[in-house]
Amino acid sequence: MQFRDLHRQYEAMKAEMDEAMLRVASSGAYIMGPQVAEIEQQLADYVGVKHCISCANGTDALRLALMALGIGPGDAVFVPDFTFFATAEAVAMVGATPIFVDVDKDTFNIDVADLLNKVQTNQNTEYTLRAVIAVDLFGRPADYDHIRELCDIYGLLLIEDGAQGFGGMLYDGSRNCSFGDISTTSFFPAKPLGCYGDGGALFTNSDNYADLIRSLRVHGKGTDKYDNVRVGLNSRLDTLQAAILQVKLRRFDEELVAVNRVAEKYNHLLQDKVKTPKVPVEMGWCTSSWAQYTIQADNRDEIQARLKAAGIPSMVYYPRTMSQQTAFAHLGQKPCPVAKRLTETVLSLPMHPYMTDEEIETVASLI
Repeated sequence: MQFRDLHRQYEAMKAEMDEAMLRVASSGAYIMGPQVAEIEQQLADYVGVKHCISCANGTDALRLALMALGIGPGDAVFVPDFTFFATAEAVAMVGATPIFVDVDKDTFNIDVADLLNKVQTNQNTEYTLRAVIAVDLFGRPADYDHIRELCDIYGLLLIEDGAQGFGGMLYDGSRNCSFGDISTTSFFPAKPLGCYGDGGALFTNSDNYADLIRSLRVHGKGTDKYDNVRVGLNSRLDTLQAAILQVKLRRFDEELVAVNRVAEKYNHLLQDKVKTPKVPVEMGWCTSSWAQYTIQADNRDEIQARLKAAGIPSMVYYPRTMSQQTAFAHLGQKPCPVAKRLTETVLSLPMHPYMTDEEIETVASLI
């Protein structure tokens, strides 16, 4: 019954999105139409921050955050060694240097103890230590209480990369994308709140940062469209994507409940077979948006081959650490041990709000 209800809701949502797209097409307001400002306010209200500024994609969101914070050549930014390439790529794109930090073996998020070690050991290097980018990997918020405390002690800025985490929530009701000096997210179709193409957004409570980001996303414009007061980017969210996001945001909490049901079912069926992902309530965590459901297994490749033979997709996120990327080989940073181990054992299983119990049981039986 629950699945049938969700399926009907999905069909209704699809019809609403089709109608919303036709309205945009008829309006001719393809760039920065009224739906863009509307979804920005709706997203800010949902997350619980003062400002949301949309942009073209999640990578641009990170880059815009770094630019707004004045981070550039000669600066260093601490980044998890186990994450998607864009997190560190954005640092390099502004001319700064990423310093890779190990992650927690259970949560996949940045390890605060290793972060402290890396901050202390890089105090007297050639770099000016400027910021930490914490990633809400696979949907779970990072350990922001301790990360913020460390940032305050050492005078570091905090950027939250919530590309995979939109919708995650702590026990006190505070949501992912509200924890950084500037937080970012992505609306890539595979993300928890996905649109029909690329899209991204930044969140902040700072009026100054918000004004600066609004300028930077449109070529560094000033009050006059043709007076550019700084060098920026061309990074705007299409009106079409904004209209789609408006529809999906109205149904988003229902999908979060559904996807957490899928995760609970997986956990129950797999808990004695492989290492399942958990949302540890003892750390104050409450809800994951489950961008991925990622198990750990020594026989990962065997499991993946078995699933493939049955026509069931799975993915390895990620097969190499940031420090192992060819683009960062010149930095000479060794892979962090936990991150390296995860590249050899993680496997992400099919995960979406509309999975039936039968589909979940089929995947679990093969594992």
